[in-house]
Amino acid sequence: MKLALWLAFAITASAQNVHFETTAGNFTIEVHRDWAPRGADRFLELVRAKYYDDSRFYRSVAGKWIQFGIAGNPKVAQKWRAKTIPDDPVTQSNKPGYVAFAFTQPGTRSTQIYINLVDNSQQDAQGFAPFAKVIEGMDVVLKLYTGYGETSGGGMRAGHQDKLFEEGNPYLDREFPKLDHLIRARIVKQ
Repeated sequence: MKLALWLAFAITASAQNVHFETTAGNFTIEVHRDWAPRGADRFLELVRAKYYDDSRFYRSVAGKWIQFGIAGNPKVAQKWRAKTIPDDPVTQSNKPGYVAFAFTQPGTRSTQIYINLVDNSQQDAQGFAPFAKVIEGMDVVLKLYTGYGETSGGGMRAGHQDKLFEEGNPYLDREFPKLDHLIRARIVKQ
C-alpha cells in the first residue's frame, strides 16, 4: 500500500524541491516530473535512499558544469552503477542552473547528475534531458571548487571513473583534497 501511495504522489506531483547541504553552502533545486519523468523519479528515489549523502562534486569544470552522483561508499556506488533507466525526451534546454543526468550512450542513465553553469543547449540534441533547475543558491553552485576540472572524475565514457567506484571518498580525499563535499540532500516538505 505504501508503494502505491508513493507512486500516486509521484505521478500527480508537478514539482518537488530538494535541499542540498555542501561544504560551500546550501542550494535548492526544483524537480519537475513533467519535464523528464523517469529522470525525476530516479533522482528522487536516490535522494530518499540517501545515496548522495557524504559524496563529492568530483567533476567540476569552470564555465561548463558541476557533476556529482557517485556515492562515497564504494559498496553503495557499485550496487547502483548498473541500475540504468530509459531515456526521457528532451523538453527543456540545458540552460544555466538546469539539472540533468550524465550518461555515456542512450539508455545508460543511472546516478550521475550535472548542473549546467552556462548555456549548454548544444547537449539538448544529444539527449541530455533536464529534470530540475536550481531555484535557490546558484551562487553556492558557482563557488564549488573547479580547479581539478576533468581530472578528478571526468572520462565516464573512457572508463576513467573506475577508481571512484572502487575506492570512493578515500580515493578522492587523498588525490583531490580540495573537492567540495555534498553533505546531504533532502526532499523539502511543501
